[in-house]
Amino acid sequence: MNNIGNLFTAGGVVMWPLLGFSILAVALIIERIVFWVKINNRQNRVVREVLQLYRLDNVVGTLDKLQQNADLPMSRIFLAALELEEPTPEEFRLALESEAQAEIPLLKRFQNIFDTIIGLAPLLGLLGTVLGLITSFASLDIGDVGGTKTSGVTGGISEALVSTASGLVVAIFTLFFANSFRGLYMRQIAWIQEYGGQLELLYRRRYERGDRSYAPTR
Repeated sequence: MNNIGNLFTAGGVVMWPLLGFSILAVALIIERIVFWVKINNRQNRVVREVLQLYRLDNVVGTLDKLQQNADLPMSRIFLAALELEEPTPEEFRLALESEAQAEIPLLKRFQNIFDTIIGLAPLLGLLGTVLGLITSFASLDIGDVGGTKTSGVTGGISEALVSTASGLVVAIFTLFFANSFRGLYMRQIAWIQEYGGQLELLYRRRYERGDRSYAPTR
């Protein structure tokens, strides 16, 4: 605990916002990890089962399966189209695309906050270093260069660099996870396009052969 206290003393006032950024980043990272683990563990399996049910003309089973997994983005996208009453293929496609666009903010959630932390943390660290250097040089007696006060200034400079190091650590840590989440988001968008295209193709085939069992009855 003393070491932590010494770090905060050496880093100066900017260590407190850096601490706040680090706590916020950890909390949001945990939320995103839980979110993506849930999707990666279930969604692809559920979607493949849904598409198989739909190929077998089991529309009721398809809707039941989707409603049981409505907490997944892909299920909500499929439901938005399949719950329409006898839509044309164009209306079906528009429903898929509209719901997919509505899901994007959820998939990209907190990305702006991560970008803000990544950008501001190093700047705060640099600000702390500059303030520390100003304080160190302000205490320097020009007539005592090479004397006892010079070593104190040198120690002050090394302590002032603590804030820069802390800011970089927070930014690098956040950047690693932010880029990982961005990669998961891009992969999810690709899957939405792939699976949405497969469902649209199946629906179009049913529509063209005049099968009116493709839409739920109300």
